[in-house]
Amino acid sequence: MSTTTFKSLTDTTFDSVEGYRKAAEKADSAQLQQALQQRRQQREQTLQQMNAELQRQGDQLVTEGTMTGEAHQLWASITTAFENNDEAAAQRVEEGEDYIAKKFSEALESDQLEAQERAVVQQCYDEICQGERFGDVIKHQMD
Repeated sequence: MSTTTFKSLTDTTFDSVEGYRKAAEKADSAQLQQALQQRRQQREQTLQQMNAELQRQGDQLVTEGTMTGEAHQLWASITTAFENNDEAAAQRVEEGEDYIAKKFSEALESDQLEAQERAVVQQCYDEICQGERFGDVIKHQMD
């Protein structure tokens, strides 16, 4: 069975995939839509890696959002922001990426992951950091 920390990271990763999917649907700019779709695809690969670890442990895969908690609320606010404009949405994407990056970083600094989980989280953390940089870039492009 996976640790609650690893399962929580996987839930947050799923919520971010959904957030990117909805954000891409609502973006006005074709360039921003494409960028968001690319990030979603990369985040889906991260989710697959994490689900593979859950499967290895005989745990249930994460195939739906949490519908609760900060991560879901944050990604829901991102998609709502697109109803205002791409600039507001870019701000929310950056906030979402900062949130997930912090969550992964704190998990790696803690002693709450099993060795195999830590290896998977460390591997996935590179993509999470790319997402955080992406959030910064699109926010600055919109400023």
